Amino acid sequence: MDTAVQNRIWTDDELLALPADGNKHEVIKGALIVSPAGIEHEDIGVRLILALGAFVKAHKLGIVVGSSAGFWMKNRDFLSPDVSFIAKERLRGYSRPPKKFLDGAPDLAIEVLSPSDTIESLHDKIVDYFDNGSKLVWVINPEERVALVYHSAQPDQLLRTEHKLSGEDVVPGFSLPVSELFADFDF
Repeated sequence: MDTAVQNRIWTDDELLALPADGNKHEVIKGALIVSPAGIEHEDIGVRLILALGAFVKAHKLGIVVGSSAGFWMKNRDFLSPDVSFIAKERLRGYSRPPKKFLDGAPDLAIEVLSPSDTIESLHDKIVDYFDNGSKLVWVINPEERVALVYHSAQPDQLLRTEHKLSGEDVVPGFSLPVSELFADFDF
C-alpha cells in the first residue's frame, strides 16, 4: 500500500461527502476501505437494528445506529460497525443525535461477517473497539449461523441457533434468539 495514501488524515466532512453508494466506508491506517456487503448481510443487520432499536427506544437506553454511522478511534482509524448501540450517558448534552461522528467506540459494537472480512482485520477492529470504550462486541457469522460474544479482544462465548444473545449490563434486559437472525422467509 502506498505510504502517502496509507497515512492520509481524513475529516468528518470528507467522509460525509463520499457517495451514498450502499457500501460501508472505514479508514484503516489512513486508507479508505470500501466494503460491499450483500443482501444476507444487510438482512441480518436490519433484523438486529429492528429488535435492538425497538428495545432501546422503549426503555430509553440510548440509540441504535447502522453501518453508515462511524466512530473515530484514538489511532485515527474510523470504524463503522454494522450495528452500534450508544448509551444515553454518552449522549448527554445532545437533544438529537450528532450530525457527524463520535470519538470512541460504541458501547455495543456488532459486526456481521461478510465474504471480504479476514480474521486479522476483524481481530484488529475488536481490539480497537475495546481500546476505545466498547463494553461488548458481537460478531455474527452467517455462514456458520453462530454468534461470538466478546468482553475483551478474545471471544468468551460461541452462541448457536438454540442460544440467545444478551445485552447483559450494556443493554439490560435485551435478549434475542440467535435463530431469529438466520430465520427463513415466512412468506
